[in-house]
Amino acid sequence: MANDTRTRILDTTALLLRQRGYHGTSLNDILSASGAPRGSLYFHFPGGKDQLVIDVTRDSVAGVTARLGEALAAERDPAVAVHHIYQAVGRMLEDNQFSLGCPIAPVVLDSPTDVPELADLCRAAFEQWIGLLREAFVRAGVPQRRAHALALLVESSLEGLMVIARATRDRAPLQAVADEVAALIEAAVLAGEARQRAEAGV
Repeated sequence: MANDTRTRILDTTALLLRQRGYHGTSLNDILSASGAPRGSLYFHFPGGKDQLVIDVTRDSVAGVTARLGEALAAERDPAVAVHHIYQAVGRMLEDNQFSLGCPIAPVVLDSPTDVPELADLCRAAFEQWIGLLREAFVRAGVPQRRAHALALLVESSLEGLMVIARATRDRAPLQAVADEVAALIEAAVLAGEARQRAEAGV
């Protein structure tokens, strides 16, 4: 029962953060939506709202990181993997009726600088996601510098496209950009392979 209450509090907080951000989510909102007693919240999260938000954000980041890593590992061709990622994000938005986007973007936009651990967690999340993309491109033969730029392009376009898709309630922009980005990645991979052959004298 105690674990059920803790899970309910975490799930409710995760949803409210994605809907309202850090400053728009109060403890009273969490208690009301979760139906949990105030005493239970402080029993599981003695640090109050900040501890709760940090725990939720850490779990959300871990979930996104795992799914991103799995998607990139599932395909030898990073262009195909990235195209699938855009499609998956589009399906996610459709499934939640365009009401929820990136789990940490609302927190970042609220700029909770008074909670350094939370700010560090969000920064590290983007660094990790960009790093996973960059490593996938490097493995496919893209030079490190180009791979990093492409990784930044993918991550930044996904974040922006989630906002556009929510505003327009349409996943079509994701599909359009997915095709263009996949073509760029494919061209970078082919150029990397050509460079390697040239260096090898083939």
